Amino acid sequence: MRNVINSYGRALLSQLHGKMLLLSVLPFLLSLVLWGTLLWFGLQPLIDSLQALFTEHDWFRTSSAVLTTLGLGMLKTVIVPLIAMFVLLPLMILTALIFMGVLAMPAIGRHVGGRHFPQLHKKHGGSVLGSVGTSLATFLLFIVIWVMLVLPLHVFPPAALVGQAVLWGWMTYRVMAYDAMADYASAEERHTIMQTQRMPLLAIGMVSGVAGAVPGMLWMGGVMSVVFFPFLAAFAIWLYVLIFIFTGLWFQYYCLEALSSLRGVRGMKDVPAADA
Repeated sequence: MRNVINSYGRALLSQLHGKMLLLSVLPFLLSLVLWGTLLWFGLQPLIDSLQALFTEHDWFRTSSAVLTTLGLGMLKTVIVPLIAMFVLLPLMILTALIFMGVLAMPAIGRHVGGRHFPQLHKKHGGSVLGSVGTSLATFLLFIVIWVMLVLPLHVFPPAALVGQAVLWGWMTYRVMAYDAMADYASAEERHTIMQTQRMPLLAIGMVSGVAGAVPGMLWMGGVMSVVFFPFLAAFAIWLYVLIFIFTGLWFQYYCLEALSSLRGVRGMKDVPAADA
């Protein structure tokens, strides 16, 4: 737990570093271009398809009754765009994770490793393809578990919140821990740390997942305002990128400290080394 807290403090300080702030620009711009294009051409057709589906199967009556029972009757007029946002949100998060793994995590690794862990020898046990593959495989499993286990828990909201936090934490630590150790750890070392440090890594992922709920609420809130939706969507994407960069820093510090302990070498230096 001490390493979790120390890594959090280091990540918070590093987040304010000019290099880390600039690092958010490229993933944000790529996400903005990608989702701006997809939403421009695909959002209305998706809403129209859902509208037709609800009308054909008389789901408006059912959804209205359920929402009224839950005290959310004011949402029945926006239920279709709300579901559309609910469907698109995980895909937006996935693209942010992939852009983070490919574009930001290598730079985060160089920043953290070069300044605080120069004693660690790089064994390059991961790769860009491995990062993308891990993100996609983890996301697909996330969707299956979410639909089969977490979604039914929404009949009891407290259980759904706990289940969702654990699931988000699991997905985050699986993806981020791989990226954090891709350059420095061998495949065997990565598997060892993933097994022996599972609970601390899951805790970091769950805390980061709670923080990640904030831009999600902004994204969903855009349904209530067509005029401000593009701005809310862009702001949500930017927040996701910033949160993922902080999460990447947190995982990077924690994983490299765990790797130092595994190899029996000195851990994080208090005085940053000069950049290479």
